[in-house]
Amino acid sequence: MLLTVDVGNTNISLGLYEGAELVGDWRMRTDARITADELALTMRGLLGRFADGITGISALSTVPAVLRELRVMLGRYYPRVPKVIIEPGVRTGVPLLVDNPKEVGADRLVNTLAAHHLHATACVVVDFGTSTNVDAISARGEFLGGAFAPGIEISVDALAARAAALRKVELVPPRSVIGKNTVECLQSGILYGFAGQVDGLVRRIVRELQGSGTEPVTVIATGGLAPLVLDESETIKEHVPDLTLLGLRLVYERNVR
Repeated sequence: MLLTVDVGNTNISLGLYEGAELVGDWRMRTDARITADELALTMRGLLGRFADGITGISALSTVPAVLRELRVMLGRYYPRVPKVIIEPGVRTGVPLLVDNPKEVGADRLVNTLAAHHLHATACVVVDFGTSTNVDAISARGEFLGGAFAPGIEISVDALAARAAALRKVELVPPRSVIGKNTVECLQSGILYGFAGQVDGLVRRIVRELQGSGTEPVTVIATGGLAPLVLDESETIKEHVPDLTLLGLRLVYERNVR
């Protein structure tokens, strides 16, 4: 079985594939101070009975400190297991049509590969994580660039920290867009505001992708915070929560035979 590991700034996502089927997935909190031994212990605890059946590993990390410990952990606890860590030089088959390809995060790259694998159209991938990433992909599977915006949780934390009369609230839809109390006003601004922000960015990117043509563009949402915005967005048509894990599987298959 193939273990896929996606280390993000907020969470670490684990996926277990048997062939092309995702048979299990887990999430754990990212701690930049975690050691290789702690990482191995936590992962083995989550994997449970699957822990000794790993025959391949594909991983990425957007947190340099955790990436260092991840390398140590894989070498110490899985020395004989074929493994791929997404970094420059790893074959992905994704052309990077940007000014500096080395700046493109591994998560954005594997999302591009997975989106193109699922659809034969141009795509926009909206990744709701620590930041909100809106990335453009051509119909040929080329990564064209995108836009970054502050993530939902970062914005909520900043608002609560900087405004004395405001506080963190449960992120659920209020009774109406026009809030009748402080909690509802915050919920309205956060949920509908972020949905409007994403829709605005997506519409502009889609116009650039289409140019003078009318070719279709598929808009895909992923990331742990995507469910908060899905019902309020007018442009997102598909939700693929395991998009990054799928991309990790595809990269592994390209590099390990």
